[in-house]
Amino acid sequence: MSRNRLLFIISICFLLIMPGCATDQEQDSPVTEELNLINPMGPAVIPVAGIESGTISGEDLGLSIQYWNTIDEAIGLLSSGAAHFAVLPISNGANIYASGIDIVLLGVHEWKVFYLLASDNTDFQDWQSLKGHTVYTPTARGQTVDVITRYALSQDNIKPDVDVSFAYAPPQEIVALFKEGKIDFAALPEPFISLALASGKGKVVLDYQDYWSQISGTRLGIPIAGLFVQKDFLDQHPQEAQRVASLLAESTRWANENPDLAVEVSSKILPLPAEVMQGALQRIKFDYISAAESEGEVIRFLEIMQQSYPEGVKKIPDSGFFVKQ
Repeated sequence: MSRNRLLFIISICFLLIMPGCATDQEQDSPVTEELNLINPMGPAVIPVAGIESGTISGEDLGLSIQYWNTIDEAIGLLSSGAAHFAVLPISNGANIYASGIDIVLLGVHEWKVFYLLASDNTDFQDWQSLKGHTVYTPTARGQTVDVITRYALSQDNIKPDVDVSFAYAPPQEIVALFKEGKIDFAALPEPFISLALASGKGKVVLDYQDYWSQISGTRLGIPIAGLFVQKDFLDQHPQEAQRVASLLAESTRWANENPDLAVEVSSKILPLPAEVMQGALQRIKFDYISAAESEGEVIRFLEIMQQSYPEGVKKIPDSGFFVKQ
């Protein structure tokens, strides 16, 4: 090899390791602060159990997890910049995005959690069975299981609030009333279904996910909750953002493969009896699916939610809502 050709090859190799010629990963600006992921209290503590336990390690990312109890609390942490990542209900994430807080969806990981519970002395054949009854459901009008129930009734020519009444209360209160025999029907998420059934009374009469699949044609279930990231953080640190997404995906898989360990870890955050959480896991589906792959499922979900309750979904998000990487 000639001396000039050797010098040329050395020059090319040198240029490839210079900062201006680095790979995409090397161009990613360094993160100099601790990353904060906010996660709701409730069943969504299960997928992060692997991270919490240290089994799925993100120590080099400096990732901490903070738990929120109300959506207003989560919005405050996002709007102040205190949270880089957030696990949120999909409909809330879409509304936050529409309000001007620039968060985008990395992936959906909660697909199955809602059921209709009936008392032992109450018959349920189909939606017509709810006529003349009151359905108790958590918190307030507009949450996911409330909207789906109202949509289902309307599709079956049953008038919500006329033929079927609705009552709203904290889920713990609904469980207590159900155990006392004061409620015929309750539309609840897990683990509150298992808490109610722990009394030895009642029965699950409807799987909302099965109903959703029938009406929507979707294959994964209800896109209930997912991982969001601040858009400016994604723009500045795309590699780190994807690593956090991968971390949650791996932690979700770990929880699915190690349910007893996941329950043990989660019980330190969500103080429920282990047998209740183990029962709840039989009726919950966690599976991390990227935003690029789940976009169609999310749009269909939000369209039906908006059709049934426009106040609940302010605007169907544009394609910029979904991280395509």
